[in-house]
Amino acid sequence: MTPDPTPAAVDPALGRLSAALGALPKRGPPPVEQWHPEHCGEIDIRIAADGTWFHEGAPIRRPALVKLFSTILRREPDGTTVLVTPAERMTITVDDAPFLAVEMAVEGEGEARRIGFRTNVDDLVPLDESHPIRFEQDGSGGLKPYVKVRGGLWALLTRALTHELMDLVEEREVDGEPWLGLTAGGTFHAIARSASLEATE
Repeated sequence: MTPDPTPAAVDPALGRLSAALGALPKRGPPPVEQWHPEHCGEIDIRIAADGTWFHEGAPIRRPALVKLFSTILRREPDGTTVLVTPAERMTITVDDAPFLAVEMAVEGEGEARRIGFRTNVDDLVPLDESHPIRFEQDGSGGLKPYVKVRGGLWALLTRALTHELMDLVEEREVDGEPWLGLTAGGTFHAIARSASLEATE
């Protein structure tokens, strides 16, 4: 059986991105917020809601390539997501969030509680003031939680992690009103007013 060609071999743009990344320092994510190259149009890459990356309609089957490209994602002021290097900036399609939180670790309780997440591309994200959590309603009226990874990029929690997280929810008074939320990293992360959730039950 002839092996599938690698995305970098099929698309010259992916090859250029890979080559540009090869020369960058490997410590920490690249400084994408400091890069302002000309926009080079769109590239046929889509990140599905389940975290799978597609190129020209086919899944990218090289995890190392996905992880590499995930480090040069950037959310633009107009809401689009781009892959950016010092030389190129190309728009991609993101169905929901660019990352998926697939593991959660919890240590301690109350004010001393620490919660950390691992994404599908192995980012390690603590739940704290710099990495807050937010909730949006899904199509069935439920809540979908997202944790901020970096810049304007967020990770959607899997359904299993959502259930684990909701077990930690407590009620606190915020500005004189009862709110549901959870404490982690020394911060109370408010989810919703208690009254608003009671009204939907």
